[in-house]
Amino acid sequence: MHKKKKVIIIGAGPAGLTAAYELLDRGDFDVVILEATDRIGGISQTVEYKGNRMDIGGHRFFSKSDRVMNWWQKMMPVVSDAPMDHDPESAAKVMLVRNRLSRIYFGRKFYAYPIRLDFLTIRNLGLRRIILIGLSYCLAMLKPIKPEESLEDFFINRFGKQLYRTFFKDYTEKVWGVPCNQIKPEWGAQRVKGLSVSKALWHALKSIFPKDNGIHQKDTETSLIERFLYPKLGPGQLWEEVALKVNEKGGIILKNCRVTSIALKENAVTGVLYQDQLVSEDRFQDADFILSSMPVRDLIGGMGSLVPESVRAVANGLLYRDFIALGLLFRKMTVQKPDCIDGQRIPDNWIYIQEADVKVGRVQVFNNWSPYMVNDQKTVWLGLEYFCQEGDELWNSPDQDLINMGIEELKKIGFCSPDDFLDGTVVRMPKTYPAYFGTYDQFDTIRRFTDSIDNLFLLGRNGMHRYNNQDHSMLTAMTAVDLILAGDTSKEQIWAVNTEEEYHETSSK
Repeated sequence: MHKKKKVIIIGAGPAGLTAAYELLDRGDFDVVILEATDRIGGISQTVEYKGNRMDIGGHRFFSKSDRVMNWWQKMMPVVSDAPMDHDPESAAKVMLVRNRLSRIYFGRKFYAYPIRLDFLTIRNLGLRRIILIGLSYCLAMLKPIKPEESLEDFFINRFGKQLYRTFFKDYTEKVWGVPCNQIKPEWGAQRVKGLSVSKALWHALKSIFPKDNGIHQKDTETSLIERFLYPKLGPGQLWEEVALKVNEKGGIILKNCRVTSIALKENAVTGVLYQDQLVSEDRFQDADFILSSMPVRDLIGGMGSLVPESVRAVANGLLYRDFIALGLLFRKMTVQKPDCIDGQRIPDNWIYIQEADVKVGRVQVFNNWSPYMVNDQKTVWLGLEYFCQEGDELWNSPDQDLINMGIEELKKIGFCSPDDFLDGTVVRMPKTYPAYFGTYDQFDTIRRFTDSIDNLFLLGRNGMHRYNNQDHSMLTAMTAVDLILAGDTSKEQIWAVNTEEEYHETSSK
């Protein structure tokens, strides 16, 4: 009798769920997902609070990959963004087409993102600063920094020193908690690789004569896209739907099951030990393949004495940046026209807060992601994002203190009045951002070791310690399944996802 190969997938985020669905849909496998928390979707989950829904981090469903775009639409059909009734249960499993708007808030003024040299920008910055920005950009084009050794070098080479200091430096250091000259340039290569002043200007010129290229917008840089797909009830809705399909195809998803160790024998993994946190019991699952999206530091830490000391040292030095999201409900925003629509709220999906006198990094307006994210359409449901380290003073602050801080900071920057505050909640997300400092520059030591283990495949953001977008994480999973089905133990194609310029600029795959 044919015995199915058993696949253990660590983590039920976009990478893990995509891998599970692909394996079950295209092959003949026993698939078990071990998820450490009680939630599906990882950082792409949707958190509900009294009928209001929070998108942790903001997830635009947009990709240059046809494979990903078609996959999403297979899971949930796309409907037009025409007005619909506001009953969340009505035709719930659909994707909306949304208009994208995000801006920068600096000096208590709004600027387009990416920055444009239009009349509003010139008026807000002043002619003297505009001239300095132009001169420093020309200097960067004539004498670029070579080699690029830090994120600061990366930004200066593409935007000039003045523009970098004005619109990139403070926000980026607020996110990471360290100076830009201590962060490796790979972060910029993966997040804003194709973006530059010339690209932004060319996009602005083309927008004068718009052409409808559909939702794919393949010729547009990711930071410049104007439309995207979005699940009616937030990103977690799609991943919950994928989880249902995985179950229907025979896959098993075990929540509250934290992997504590990986069994190794020569150049293969043989299974995992995990703790079922609901019953405080350790259990073992054997495996023919293991696909891991758990943090690399924890993965290596759980492999025991067979891991070389050099690999263990690098893994122990990998760092992460953690995240606190506040959901704050107000009657209205106090931003004045023309920046406020209907006298109630700004029109943005999110705002980058470049102000140095507040800790908040971004403000999301969930009403503008999807009207169904908000229980009462007469209210404004905001998400405030704070970057911190797990265990630091901010992370350990009582929820009410954090909510009070958010209310005061919104008042300070002129967004909302405390008199209009209605309710709030706090969500903490550990290891949200794998850091490009610490021992990151030695990561190849880890990669060489894990790549040598034939039946172990690293996936996703934390699984690869790489700042992947949601679609990149999915592509790493799809590629891993391709390799397993082909009997290929090499990992190069997985690591190539989100590193090649072609993907961002010209790829039509």
